[in-house]
Amino acid sequence: MTTPACQLYLISPLDVSGDFPARLERALDAGPVAAFQFRVKNVDEHTAVKLAEPLQKICADREVAFIVNDSISLAKRIGADGVHLGQEDGSVAEARQRLGREAQIGVTCHDSRHLAMEAGEGGADYVAFGAFFPSNTKETKHRPEPELLTWWSSLFELPCVAIGGITPENCGPLVAAGADFLAVSNAVWGGDEAEAVSAFAAAIARAHAEAAGTD
Repeated sequence: MTTPACQLYLISPLDVSGDFPARLERALDAGPVAAFQFRVKNVDEHTAVKLAEPLQKICADREVAFIVNDSISLAKRIGADGVHLGQEDGSVAEARQRLGREAQIGVTCHDSRHLAMEAGEGGADYVAFGAFFPSNTKETKHRPEPELLTWWSSLFELPCVAIGGITPENCGPLVAAGADFLAVSNAVWGGDEAEAVSAFAAAIARAHAEAAGTD
């Protein structure tokens, strides 16, 4: 998950049953996506495994990283490509010990430079900042400015993810500020997922071109 160009990082809706596997296929086939985060709540691990299985295969077939939200044990059980940890979900060291050297481990750092540096020093593979905009997916208490992405990317090689209420219409400043990944959920799953992914791809390309002074 390291590349100079900003990429899309899809986060699942809480309900991934029914026709969601087909929706995921449409989304991933509509444009470049680097990673997919499996984020379900209030289901037991056995149910989560069954829900994850078809989605994990869809991602593997398209070489999209499959990341489990919160649960190191679920990531271990299904052989996920990695895990995303909130501040209460265990340590990077524990995740690394259980998941191995190749696992992608990300950490939510809100608007905190200290938490991000701590995660980097602990061996995380990426840090996530947000929410940059009001989010329909979850309640947000932290609201960083895009300058935080510029500060991080100018000092550290570790990739940074921008999250929180990001849409094709408002993502430009985050791309220009240095976000390596845009983590999005409702902006894709709240409507036509293929159209949304295509719109994000165009918006990211436009932002890169403007930043390079070629537009």
